[in-house]
Amino acid sequence: MTSRREEKERRRAERLAAEQTAAEQAKRRRTYSIVVGSVLGIAAVAAIVAVAATGGGNGHEVRESDITGEGTYSSAAAPPSQTETDLFAAARAADCVLRNPVIEGRQHVEPGTEVEYKTTPPTSGNHDPAPAGDGVYSDAPTESTTKNFVHTLEHGRIIIHYDPGLEKQQIDQLGGLFNEDPYHMVLMPDRGMRYQVAATAWGHLLGCEEVTDQTFDAIRGFRDRYRDQGPEQAA
Repeated sequence: MTSRREEKERRRAERLAAEQTAAEQAKRRRTYSIVVGSVLGIAAVAAIVAVAATGGGNGHEVRESDITGEGTYSSAAAPPSQTETDLFAAARAADCVLRNPVIEGRQHVEPGTEVEYKTTPPTSGNHDPAPAGDGVYSDAPTESTTKNFVHTLEHGRIIIHYDPGLEKQQIDQLGGLFNEDPYHMVLMPDRGMRYQVAATAWGHLLGCEEVTDQTFDAIRGFRDRYRDQGPEQAA
């Protein structure tokens, strides 16, 4: 009888010891998981910060630019009043084309690097690390500064391009349209394009071979649809 009792106590002690060992191992596993999870979380946050610091995911630092425009168009004339808010209807009425060219890339290249763009005006592609500033420009972009304006498109800006040979009244009306809502907008003359007026966003193009009253609604519709839709959001 005594032997059976001792055997029972021995087995109970072994069971309790095994349960305690298992509990300690489980605790160690939980602690390890928490530590590993914390380390991975910190690493993920660091990676996100690094990406933000290098220009939103294309692996390069965004630099300050000395290419800046005026805040408003100084000799603006009132543009035709808006009668159509739908971009596609307005583009049809103005006999303008809407295109969505294939994205050509978005890497930063050093100043002086030659980049060939497949659309005129360009709508995407590799570009200068320094984006051109918002505003009104009196000079057309050069082969070099075009890369700065492509970076501006990547930041969600809308660029209104006009043939510098347009009548002054039409240019002044485009300036009036710009002044209506200049937030994240660029207005500039542009040589070499087939259009009298065009508007570009990252991956999108509105091209108008002539300027009519309906053209202004097409530009407004393009602006309202594509502004701040670039792959990098910048203030």
